[in-house]
Amino acid sequence: MTKPDTSSLALIDDCSRASLQLLERNLTPHGILAATRTEAAVARRYTRIFGRDAAICVMAMCGSGVPALEQGAVASLDALAAQQAANGQIPKYVDPDGHDADFWYLGCIDATLWWLIAVDHVRRHGRVGPLHWSGEVERAIGWLLAQEHQHFRLLQQNEASDWADIMPRSGYVLYSNALWYEVKRRFALDHAEATQHHFNHLFNPFQQDLPEYHRARLLRHYARRGRADPGLYLSFVNLSFVGDEGDVFGNVLAIQSGLADAEMANRIVKTIAAARACEPYPVRVVLHPLTREHALWRPYMARHQQNLVHQYHNGGIWPFVGGFWVMALARLGLHDMAWPELARLAHVNQLGGWRFTEWFHGRTLAPMGMAGQSWNAATFVLARRALQGGEAGW
Repeated sequence: MTKPDTSSLALIDDCSRASLQLLERNLTPHGILAATRTEAAVARRYTRIFGRDAAICVMAMCGSGVPALEQGAVASLDALAAQQAANGQIPKYVDPDGHDADFWYLGCIDATLWWLIAVDHVRRHGRVGPLHWSGEVERAIGWLLAQEHQHFRLLQQNEASDWADIMPRSGYVLYSNALWYEVKRRFALDHAEATQHHFNHLFNPFQQDLPEYHRARLLRHYARRGRADPGLYLSFVNLSFVGDEGDVFGNVLAIQSGLADAEMANRIVKTIAAARACEPYPVRVVLHPLTREHALWRPYMARHQQNLVHQYHNGGIWPFVGGFWVMALARLGLHDMAWPELARLAHVNQLGGWRFTEWFHGRTLAPMGMAGQSWNAATFVLARRALQGGEAGW
């Protein structure tokens, strides 16, 4: 393996220190905030404990060796569990003082998924006992199982109801089901093999293997019709539409969770690299952004001029997803490729005086969104941990 040069290693070391400092700065007695407290962050409710953001941060804080962060990992999960809905759903976010819980317009399916993954992570590290949160875990899994198709064994959801909350992905969504398989694997849930089988047939309908289930064959036919193989999993599949815009995060998570076999995983890496999605910074989250003329375009995507082409979830550069990209490369043993990406991730977090910017315009590279993003820091820590021969990152 070729080691990074001295200047890159120094930058990586600096970013590691800055990341831990940011996580400590954004920590409250009840858990980790999504971003550093500023007037803008308060106005936009980034000073909340978000289900998905906090869970990702928990995995970096747990194992950091920093006492405050180790304690904050448990506190974050506690705060979310305290506001769990009666039906088992974990909120999109909670107020750190316990006064408010939000569940988004169309629901928020991935907060519950991420919370469960983080619970398992903290349990395995011995920060709590193996039965800690047992009742909350049982209810959370029950809520997810109620949304699982009884033959495909994949979750079903509304559009705009996961992290990409103004994107029109609905039905069976790649990103959410990559997390669902990870939850099934960690908690030894039934039908994990069926989930893996149908995941690979539904989101990769261009393979030669024909599924046995007749509805799976029909969906495969609908998904393939008039399309070339994109070299990636489709971002979503439903009865009417499929997503071939190139969802980088969902595909990276398919590698990270072990859903993609070696051949598919390497195809994904080659496709993302060929699209130059990591240049100059890791990583653009959509390879082919949706225009207003596209069949999948929704009027809500233009609200506040936010999700236009090359912006936000529609092709913006998200450093926290860049951390998962590095983790996936490490999982595949592509360390010579991963170390330079980690150095570029350190650089993009450094911009603006270690601003840890939420996202950047995919073409102009203008810094956008909120500063002081906790999950930027967290996924950098996880990515470096993965490359240094520790765990797979999470």
